[in-house]
Amino acid sequence: MVRLTLDLIAKNSNLKSRKEETISQYLKKITHINFSDKNIDAIEDLSLCKNLSVLYLYDNRISQIANLNYATNLTHLYLQNNCISCIENLRSLKKLEKLYMGGNYIAVIEGLEGLEGLRELHVESQRLPPGEKLLFDPRTLHSLAKSLSILNISNNNIDDIRDLEILENLKQLIAVDNQLLHVKDLEFLLNKLMKLWKMDLNRNPVCLKSKYRDRLILVSKSLGTYLY
Repeated sequence: MVRLTLDLIAKNSNLKSRKEETISQYLKKITHINFSDKNIDAIEDLSLCKNLSVLYLYDNRISQIANLNYATNLTHLYLQNNCISCIENLRSLKKLEKLYMGGNYIAVIEGLEGLEGLRELHVESQRLPPGEKLLFDPRTLHSLAKSLSILNISNNNIDDIRDLEILENLKQLIAVDNQLLHVKDLEFLLNKLMKLWKMDLNRNPVCLKSKYRDRLILVSKSLGTYLY
């Protein structure tokens, strides 16, 4: 078991070359922490890291998002390929712009209310039980309606994305390797997403439909040729 603590961060820093600086002083001004692929299974109290803006914790064994409420200056959070089943304890991160949660065990995208600056959300390839699909909490979608511009929901057994119509500023949608089937559902969505200029639907059943691509490009005023 490896827990991410202030002591661990200090031990992995270059403080030896900064004899005039105390550990506390160093931790207070640190902006980037990278502990990816370190067998981390829990996040301890890191409240001294007041200026932390980028946190890399991907490829670990973390099962719960905890002790990040202090990180009010965090803009980028990388938690992909962990053991997380619930998005929680992020609502105080008002400056968060990019959230990477791919490769976890999340069944419902929720708990993002209040993150009105979130521009990118990556939740691809959740490890779901056979037959289950990734779902969206309407409250979270409503909260992200004006901010979200990039959404990656690839490889999640999704068969309907009409609920995403509320994301009025969405510019890029990556939905590769899902179960999208009906062209009409996608036409409905494109009529709502007026700023969408890139959509990747590769390896969905709908791609086998006759002239599906031509139909969608005709419907969208912004998509142009960036439909895959």
